[in-house]
Amino acid sequence: MLDYSVRTATTHTPEFLGLPQGAWVQEGGPQFAGQGVVVGLIDTGIDPTHPSFADDLSTDSYPVPAHYSGICEVTNDFPSGSCNRKLVGARHFAASAITRGVFNASQDLASPSDSDGHGTHTASIAAGNHGIPVVVAGHQFGNASGMAPRAHIAVYKALYKSFGGFAADVVAAIDQAAEDNVDIISLSITPNRRPPGLATFFNPIDMALLSAVKAGIFVVQAAGNTGPSPKSMSSYSPWIFTVGASAHDRVYNNYVVLGNNLTIQGVGLAPGTDGDSMYSLIAAPHALKNNTVSPTEMSLGECQDSSRLDADLIKGKILVCSYSIRFVLGLSSVKQALDTANNVSAAGVIFYLDPFVLGFQLNPTPMRMPGLIIPSSDDSKVFLTYYNDSLVRDETSGRIVRFDAVAKILGGLNPNYGNSAPKVMFYSARGPDPEDNSLSNADILKPNLIAPGSSIWGAWSSLGLDSAEFAGESFAMLSGTSMAAPHVAGLAALIKQKFPSFSPAAIASALSTTTTLSDRQGKPIMAQRTYSNPDSTQSPATAFDMGNGFVNATAALDPGIIFDCAQ
Repeated sequence: MLDYSVRTATTHTPEFLGLPQGAWVQEGGPQFAGQGVVVGLIDTGIDPTHPSFADDLSTDSYPVPAHYSGICEVTNDFPSGSCNRKLVGARHFAASAITRGVFNASQDLASPSDSDGHGTHTASIAAGNHGIPVVVAGHQFGNASGMAPRAHIAVYKALYKSFGGFAADVVAAIDQAAEDNVDIISLSITPNRRPPGLATFFNPIDMALLSAVKAGIFVVQAAGNTGPSPKSMSSYSPWIFTVGASAHDRVYNNYVVLGNNLTIQGVGLAPGTDGDSMYSLIAAPHALKNNTVSPTEMSLGECQDSSRLDADLIKGKILVCSYSIRFVLGLSSVKQALDTANNVSAAGVIFYLDPFVLGFQLNPTPMRMPGLIIPSSDDSKVFLTYYNDSLVRDETSGRIVRFDAVAKILGGLNPNYGNSAPKVMFYSARGPDPEDNSLSNADILKPNLIAPGSSIWGAWSSLGLDSAEFAGESFAMLSGTSMAAPHVAGLAALIKQKFPSFSPAAIASALSTTTTLSDRQGKPIMAQRTYSNPDSTQSPATAFDMGNGFVNATAALDPGIIFDCAQ
């Protein structure tokens, strides 16, 4: 059968899901929630040194589950002792990639170690330890916990930084996880495209997962980030529990207040400028040494090179930088711009969105100094109009002689909480099955439900390269159905702990029949309908947007009637 490529598709979400007062209480508290259950994650590996996966050696009552038979691979970068009673197994699978000649041993690591970051993040969401401090860019963002903080983790690395992965390696990982007797399999991966010439269900990954389900393993998969169009689903087989992504009620916003009393919303996990003082604004192209004219190099306007800037001119001012498509492509970075601002003693930094970055959704970005990114092209135009209209130029030469635009930045380190959550995120893939030619004849409900997937704090690998803005950090905030799936994998572990005899179908039933159909205001759950300006195009979610609804962790532990089926 043809091989094909695949891709990768919570400090607050336990509270949003009601775990501390609900499901965890039923399990005896977070110190017991999930114990005895093994969650297998097929992803980019794991950072075994992260405190989210440390073994609490102060307790003897935490045995490795007797039914689990996996091993811990030992390599130079995954040494002996990397596994423990928390991280009970770890392997890597790359035979297909090696055969194709695309495996880069120096970057991809022939071991379970995570050089990407994605696998470490998803593992911590499902079953990371409870109460781990989240410190990013020197700022404290609360304590993190997985959904099943006492569950055990087994890692099967089949995806890699430089090329993604291949179905043959994913199948090998699935088969090994099943042979090792994991209880739950979580996949935050989807095909790059529908396998050529195959009916929807009959592809190698879905067939391997069917065998796993028949062996009694509950399988969770991310719906994919290809929404919001109908029939954009990447996980469609009825034996797989497919999870779409929703927002939760916590958001990080910061603002810039301009000298003309306009306030513009931005994104950025950053402190504000001191007090109520207003600071002069100066754009990087207007601050070149020796009064040289505005440069043609985009990198200078993006504040990527401090050596060409006049530090005396910028000192104490807020530096204005362009956020262009080069940031999206990884050619420029916020971190480099912050280094530039620091090198020239700027009081802060503001990024305006280049008009060519159409519809790109920005996540909050950690900054050690006052700063923000204006995520709207319309707001960026308003900001630039004020800045340019405030420049004072010499009437003869046209040179700028004074920068009269002023602003202050309000900090974005403290979250705000709203009542309009949950809502289906624009990127979350929608049903029905791609094989169905209309909604009227659709015969499989996908996704099965939605779970938090937007702006999720999770552990980050010390070697992680997937998100440049979090390089070197121990936690990262990411969004996607990749983050939603491990939420449900962890909640399934809680159900399996309480009802050890439950089949995969019974766990799916418990989750599906107890969902919530309303947001925190008691109104219908909404779904974002467009990639650009998604909040302005919302309408009530349908079954093909959210499946059965939003996951209800506590209710799923007391589901009442169960719809089971033979394996």
